[in-house]
Amino acid sequence: MNWIEALILGLLQGLTEFLPVSSSGHLEIGKQLLGVAPGDNLIFTVMVHAATVLSTLVVFRKDIITLLTGLFRFKWNEETQYLLKIVVSMIPVAVVGLFFKDAVETLFDTPDILFLVGSMLFVTALLLSFAYYRKPGNKDISFGRAFIIGIAQMVAVIPGISRSGSTIATGLLLGTRKESVAKFSFLMVLVPILGEAFLSVLKYEAPVDAASGGVGVLPMVVGFVAAFVAGLAACKWMIRIVSNGKLIWFAVYCALVAIFAISGALIA
Repeated sequence: MNWIEALILGLLQGLTEFLPVSSSGHLEIGKQLLGVAPGDNLIFTVMVHAATVLSTLVVFRKDIITLLTGLFRFKWNEETQYLLKIVVSMIPVAVVGLFFKDAVETLFDTPDILFLVGSMLFVTALLLSFAYYRKPGNKDISFGRAFIIGIAQMVAVIPGISRSGSTIATGLLLGTRKESVAKFSFLMVLVPILGEAFLSVLKYEAPVDAASGGVGVLPMVVGFVAAFVAGLAACKWMIRIVSNGKLIWFAVYCALVAIFAISGALIA
């Protein structure tokens, strides 16, 4: 992987991690188009995911500090309850990560990956469309809604299902306030992304011959910076998009990319 490919993939990861268009799906399409070998870039993938986590921490730094300050008062306050709701939302994806990780990874190794991504992008488009036409709600995030949104995050491990799109759309369909569900969607993913990255690093086996695989330092740095800057912009942008109810345009975009991916799979 050269630095230009790293730049493109880093921008893709940073933008699509927060926009409801499936970062995993776009990365797979990007790798296919660029001809990047999937077996040589695990650490790179971990790095760009870490960059998007960092961008989330920057955007929501005040909220995170408030939550942690409330938690360490050791009282049953709003901050403690909110953090527990985040923990509840992580239960479904934690179960998948601990017990079905190998099964999920096989989805990314299938020769029909483009067809799978395209099909699931259609599902994302439908979810966003349903959420767009749903009457705006004014409910808060409850423990029950947090768990259901967590199930949506669990389903989003399938390439082509947008994590932010599925969690935000599910929250809106449950009648949750737009601003509340957007912030919750971004905060609930921090620990799962870091946990997945940690497990991936533990399982990673570096190639015996350094020249036969791996990603150089320059592409790694370029990809990290690109993902961080793009993630910073996309996270702020997505909050405004959800507040203004403009998800329908992303539904149209997902449908168009789905057609492109499926067509490419059929031609190949």
